Amino acid sequence: MASLVVPDTGVLAMEGFFLVGWWYALLVLPPFAGWAWLVSTVFDKHAARFFLGREKWNLIHMLFGIAALCAIAFMPLPGIVGFLAGYASLLAILALDVGVFVLVTNRDTERVPETARLRLDFSHLADARQAKKTAKQAATVALSIVGPNKTVIEAPNKETPEYQVRVAAEQFYIHGSRLGAYQMDIAPAKDGYQVSYLVDGVRQAGEKMPPQSAVAIIDYWKSAAGLDVNDRRRRLNGELTIRTDAESVPARITSLGSQSGMRLTLTTNPSKAVRRKASELGLLDQQFEVVRSLASEESGVVLLGSAGHNGRTTTLYSMLKLHDAYTSNVQTIELEPQDSLEGIRQIVFDPYKEGTEYAVTVRSVLRRDPDVVGIAELPDEATAREVAGSDFDRTRIYVSLNVDNALAAVQLFVKAVGDPGKAATCLHGVVAQKLIRRLCENCRVPYAPPPDLLKKLGLPGDKVKQLFKKGGQVLIRNKPEICPICQGLGYKGQTGLFEVYRIGPSEREMIKAQNWSGLRAEFRKQQLPSISQAALRRAVEGVTSIEEITRVTSSDAGAGEARKAS
Repeated sequence: MASLVVPDTGVLAMEGFFLVGWWYALLVLPPFAGWAWLVSTVFDKHAARFFLGREKWNLIHMLFGIAALCAIAFMPLPGIVGFLAGYASLLAILALDVGVFVLVTNRDTERVPETARLRLDFSHLADARQAKKTAKQAATVALSIVGPNKTVIEAPNKETPEYQVRVAAEQFYIHGSRLGAYQMDIAPAKDGYQVSYLVDGVRQAGEKMPPQSAVAIIDYWKSAAGLDVNDRRRRLNGELTIRTDAESVPARITSLGSQSGMRLTLTTNPSKAVRRKASELGLLDQQFEVVRSLASEESGVVLLGSAGHNGRTTTLYSMLKLHDAYTSNVQTIELEPQDSLEGIRQIVFDPYKEGTEYAVTVRSVLRRDPDVVGIAELPDEATAREVAGSDFDRTRIYVSLNVDNALAAVQLFVKAVGDPGKAATCLHGVVAQKLIRRLCENCRVPYAPPPDLLKKLGLPGDKVKQLFKKGGQVLIRNKPEICPICQGLGYKGQTGLFEVYRIGPSEREMIKAQNWSGLRAEFRKQQLPSISQAALRRAVEGVTSIEEITRVTSSDAGAGEARKAS
């Protein structure tokens, strides 16, 4: 009886792959070549630029490529069916490799800035293609600007003067974006106009402009945002979107007239900048527990103090979000809301409207017995008296003040109320803050602090063995180059420095007597960190540098030692 020989399925698969037709191999080449080009020219450079483990990723890509080829070469199905199944497997494996690389590297937010992250969603390219088509017909521009009515603003003809204005307006934004600025300004200066950029709380000077050029750029951005170009007196706000091939950025345009000339402010991602949870503000653990305890109360006034551009609005919104807006009546009174707060009624006060006063608006809101009220400004004594004279036993009131320490916040509120006893009675707590720049983790430089430095800072020499300072450069192929993460600044991002204190019976007695040294002593008894102490804690953790602490806390009491030490 003849024996039955069963051929190996792998052999059949290989024979099927090579015998179905030589031109089938040509179908495999385009997707594989495209994948190889993407890996070698885009992914490899991306991994090298941001120090994502270039060799590791190259090995992973190679394994995926081998797996894709094996899938089509050894598919255990004969003929055209086997080829199609293998071809589908090849496409799936290569696509999986691309997806894994993009998803994993985009999650590395410490090393890969948001503007440099890779995207798999190509829907945003439609407007860019339309802009390019328009540009080809009219003028070459770098940005796609979308007005408030969702239509792309076409570029002027290249032969017209308006084209040069468009290019200059775009360059104003592009330069600020490269620096990582979230606020870009054009303002009158001594000899014309001055461009400046706010990068992580520090203003960077830009170019100087003649008045004619500056006003033309201001008018362009105003027009793009749907604002009245002829209104050169009032404060105007408009919204637009700026798109590139890589990202889509919402922006707010603010213009304001003065005796010296027009001023323009372009703020990117205004809502995102103030959208943080209380746990993300930078509070130390002890401070966060006090903040949560204060938020759990349903009465009294809590002061929130911070200088301009130091996170005051962010903290106000975060405190309000600690209250349940669906079970409580939560309201705000603001001049310019920076974000839409879910479940919270935001009342906008218009100072240009005749017959309206801020204090009257505050009184009207407080008389309706809301559970929680956030007052974004304290512009006058009348408003302070309305707060102190309200039924604060049934309403929690947060008052935002333009001061940068807890003691100054209490002093300002007492002075505005005009009655220390009345002011003291309603106060339950005070939160003050400053923002400090975070060291770029990609290029920060560790060093062993000398004993005399630690002694001046009041840090224990037996515990603090290492501190960090800013770098700004990294070694690429043994050659120093500007850090691609922080663009050579040495810092990337900001965090908050806080001081948080409860105000109880003993603190109220000091406030009534206006005994400010006694109030400071009562604050110390709570054994909670001051802003300067919180700053040193962040330096020990490697979050910031002694140099940055000196810049931020130089006006604080007790910061002199840090200033000398640096």
